[in-house]
Amino acid sequence: MILGPKLGEDAALVRIGGQTLVLKTDPVTYASDMIGWYAVHVNANDVATRGAKPCWFQATILLPDGSDERLVEDIFKQISSAAKELGVAVTGGHTEVTPGIDHPIVVGDMHGVLIGRKPILTSGAKVGDLIVLTKGAGIEGTALIARERRAELVDVLGKKTVDRASRFLTDPGLSIAREASLALEYHVHAMHDPTEGGVAMGMNELAEASGKSVELWIDEVPIKDETRKICAHYGIDPLGLLGSGALLATLSEDDAIGFVRALKRRKIDAAIIGKVVRGKDRSVAIRDGVSMPLSSSERDEVLKLS
Repeated sequence: MILGPKLGEDAALVRIGGQTLVLKTDPVTYASDMIGWYAVHVNANDVATRGAKPCWFQATILLPDGSDERLVEDIFKQISSAAKELGVAVTGGHTEVTPGIDHPIVVGDMHGVLIGRKPILTSGAKVGDLIVLTKGAGIEGTALIARERRAELVDVLGKKTVDRASRFLTDPGLSIAREASLALEYHVHAMHDPTEGGVAMGMNELAEASGKSVELWIDEVPIKDETRKICAHYGIDPLGLLGSGALLATLSEDDAIGFVRALKRRKIDAAIIGKVVRGKDRSVAIRDGVSMPLSSSERDEVLKLS
């Protein structure tokens, strides 16, 4: 084993013969209407951030009492569709009715193969690196809330806004495989997929894993209009909202600038949102020139709606 369980590192590395395998497992407990599709992409994202190609997927599907065959068929259709999008083979899995739960849960397991000779680790961030964020903050959370609270939000924000927010799953999309692959061409040092706790938690995880600190330049963080409106309505922070669909990457200054330009040529939004700095436990968020400690919570903002 090259890398096993470690804080901030979301996928393991195992050497087998002449190849390095990347192994990832992650459950999906939200978004019941697209849960199978989610499970493939969130697991593939963490494999991709290692500098690997996602290849094989299987899932354990837990269903509440009273579930019918149509639900099972729908989940498997979603898994199949998402896997085909990524060129991933579905190798098997397990399905059961589980007492004590009131909605489906899908536990995904994704394996991939390292593309180059050296894996990319969350701990690889270097002092002086600039930090790039693709697409924007709260992509996943925005789509989830729009889909789960549709009727209420249509009354407040209008149908067009809610429809656009609901489509965030596919536009700009939950997958970061394209941008993670492109980052390898720009000598990326570290990559991370912000999930629970959003961009703020992702930045703190980068800092902790690398033994350094970060500056988060809040004014530079791309936040889509639909996200701002939904967060304002519910009084939640977009920087702490479920963040799958965005990639955090650290690169040298020149490479970061080149990476952002290359992403924009491919119609993928991106911005430089911070910097890796020396020292531990000194991470800060800067807004309007005012610096404050970078706070984050493992309790995602979306849970405030429960």
